Parts: sequence; C-alpha cells; structure tokens
Amino acid sequence: MRAPKKGSLLREIPIIIVSALIVSVIVKTFFIHFFFIPSGSMENTLQVGDRIAVNKLANFYSDIKRGEVVVFRDPANWLGAAPTETSKGIIEVAKSGLVTLGVLPDPAKQYLIKRTIGVGGDTIKCCNKDGKLTVNGVAVNEPYIYEGDKPSDSNFTVTVPPGFIWVMGDHRGASADSRFHTDDIHKGMVPTKDVVGRAVVVVWPFNHIKFLSVGEDLSKVKVNSQP
Repeated sequence: MRAPKKGSLLREIPIIIVSALIVSVIVKTFFIHFFFIPSGSMENTLQVGDRIAVNKLANFYSDIKRGEVVVFRDPANWLGAAPTETSKGIIEVAKSGLVTLGVLPDPAKQYLIKRTIGVGGDTIKCCNKDGKLTVNGVAVNEPYIYEGDKPSDSNFTVTVPPGFIWVMGDHRGASADSRFHTDDIHKGMVPTKDVVGRAVVVVWPFNHIKFLSVGEDLSKVKVNSQP
C-alpha cells in the first residue's frame, strides 16, 4: 500500500478547511447560534459574561411558548442607535470573522434576551392583590425572578396581538423590557419574526453550565378564550 503523495495531502487541506467553514455557517444560519450575555437583566438565570446556545431550528417547527427564554433582534430601537463601525485592526477583523462563522459567541450588540411571558391572545396583568402577575386571569408563580424583586414595580394590563410576544427580564428591577416600551410602534410587544431562537443551555463558564427551565406555571396557563 503506497503512502499518499505529499502534494495530494496539501491539495486536500484547503478542501477540508473550506468544508468545515461551510458546515459552520450552515449550523449558525439554521440550527444553533452562540451569544454571550452583556448585562444583568436576566440575573440570576443568566450572569453577565455567560455563553449561551440558542436553538434556531425550533422557530421552523413550533410556536414560541410562555416561559421560554428567547433572543430577538431589537424590535423598535430599544437599545438606541446601533454603534458606529470604526476601523478595526487585524485581530478585531479576525475575531469578527470567527463570530460570523459561529466559532466565537456573538456579543449580541443589537439583540436582546428576555423571558416570554405572554403570546398572541394572552392578557397579562400586574399585579393582583397578592402581588403576583396574572396571565389570562391565572396568577403565576415565578421562581426565576431575581431574589428581592417584585414581579413588576409598575402596574399594567396588556393583551398580546397575534404574531407578537410580551417579554420581561428575570431581574425585573434591572430590565428595560416590554413594560418600558409601550409607547413604541409595537406598544412594547416583540414581533415573532424578530425572534432569532430559544436559549436552551448555558455552555460557559463551566460552573454555570445548565439547561434553561421554562416556568411551569406559565406553561400550564390556558389560552385566553376571550374575543
């Protein structure tokens, strides 16, 4: 059996590299996207600097459900104007390329991550006499809320139209979520078309690795039967 020729091996290496890059782009485009958490609005579920894996494929075969943690594009300038691109050095260009390929987690500069509280047809109210959030008239327990926070410091009643979701951060006292954008074009709602995917697992750092839970009370609330 003859050993492979050196020239043949050198020709195969670029093919292998290009194939790996194509697979990486396909995975990031259709299946999994990695982000890191830039703020404390989802504490203590997610910590600043956590790396998370986002399931994008779920958007193709199921609707967004209450309690799911979702990543979405800024729906109505919640984050202000996008940062102006400046000239980058070689290292920054390389890093940006690795982010594009999905090798490094996306810093998510124009994306947000929140928990889905209501979906199309739901009526959400805060708060009842016991200080709890209600969805379609049902009071829900929210064990994921940051310790010491109330379900909301402001009172509100909203009905979510079809094709939208109502989102809130788990650190209610430090999250500029749907509650704070009711005067925008979508009245604080997030169009489902802007949802990138569902955050399913913290992948880094090692001691934070975990699957993200869905609030059991939220998932059991019945769809609003009111017109």
